Amino acid sequence: MTRGRFITFEGGEGSGKSTQAGRLAERLRAQGLEVLLTREPGGSAGAEAIRQLVVNGEGERWSPLTEVLLMFAARNDHLERTIRPALAAGHWVICDRFADSSRAYQGGGGGVPQSFIEQLDRTVVDDDQPDLTLIFDLPVEEGLERAFGRGLFETRFESKGLAFHERLRHTFRDIAARHPERCRLIDARGTEDDVAGRVWSTIEAALPLPEVQA
Repeated sequence: MTRGRFITFEGGEGSGKSTQAGRLAERLRAQGLEVLLTREPGGSAGAEAIRQLVVNGEGERWSPLTEVLLMFAARNDHLERTIRPALAAGHWVICDRFADSSRAYQGGGGGVPQSFIEQLDRTVVDDDQPDLTLIFDLPVEEGLERAFGRGLFETRFESKGLAFHERLRHTFRDIAARHPERCRLIDARGTEDDVAGRVWSTIEAALPLPEVQA
């Protein structure tokens, strides 16, 4: 059986990536594909339990080093129990956040050495790297305004301050520049339909799609 495709969605707070991940999943299903839509931290029972630890509470509840260890523990469970079985079954997997969020949030934002994060990535993710990563780019102030405007109840990361989120944006953009073979930067400004059009054009250009009528 042909291995499925693995697409990850990344970006700062309020960038609209979660909405667009859901829209892409629906459109790919309309193409006749089996699609798993999942998220990080989370996506498996163990990872969802860890999610409750890392996304709730005060901003300084955990140090960046503790955070990155928790994130990769959740990622390992997610891969073992959800992502790898789906890919092996030939399904397409769309994941709302993955390892690039660790590079941005705990690395660029929190100061954990990227060399340490890459060691964890080699051990936990290994060869199961995404086939394509869409990084949603939006000015920080606009993203935070969107995020708080939607009535969030998990606000630990949103509360970390403007300078933190500026570092996130810079790191995500740097990741996109350093990995053009895998990453595509998506302009997240405009309407949902505008952004969905950019996403679909990117998917069509980057990955082979089945010849099925939509």
